[in-house]
Amino acid sequence: MAELNIYRCSWANGNSLMKTYHDKEWGMPVHDDRLHFEFMVLDAFQAGLSWLTVLNKRENFRFAFNNFDYNRVALYSDSDIKKLLSNEGIIRNKLKVEATINNAKRFIEIIAEYGSFDKYIWQFVGNNVIKNKRKTIKEIPSHSSESDAMSKALIKKGFRFAGTTICYSYMQAAGLVNDHEINCFRYDSLPDKII
Repeated sequence: MAELNIYRCSWANGNSLMKTYHDKEWGMPVHDDRLHFEFMVLDAFQAGLSWLTVLNKRENFRFAFNNFDYNRVALYSDSDIKKLLSNEGIIRNKLKVEATINNAKRFIEIIAEYGSFDKYIWQFVGNNVIKNKRKTIKEIPSHSSESDAMSKALIKKGFRFAGTTICYSYMQAAGLVNDHEINCFRYDSLPDKII
């Protein structure tokens, strides 16, 4: 069935993988801790690269990191790190691999303290989606006061690769902010409040 008069964010056009990700996931509020961890890991690996590079390797990442099971990732050993660094299907960056294992441990600590990572992370946006009014991709910032606060708090808790730009990308992916362009068909279709 052909798409008639559907406008989507300009960054999602021209590539079927990006289009599918945009239409079905980007900006959809996340409340599942495993999915929170997945987006945090992928956004950390994206640092310095394109999101398309990460999307192209996403299934390989899922397999390599036990479907982003943070309990299992937290137990990875030096031999697991060696195996990951020889895996051509993922982005082989030792600092990012080690940060992922560290962050899984910190993730578990937050769950122990707050009951869920979801409960902890949504406090940075007052437990409601921040619905921005972007006309074009050029209006989207690389960070916000909320991502600044999130980054500072996560780093204080021992997270690595949790700078404000990475946090903002994560907030967009996990739906803490709605940065769809105002003419995009997804802009008004996403919930404004958490469920």
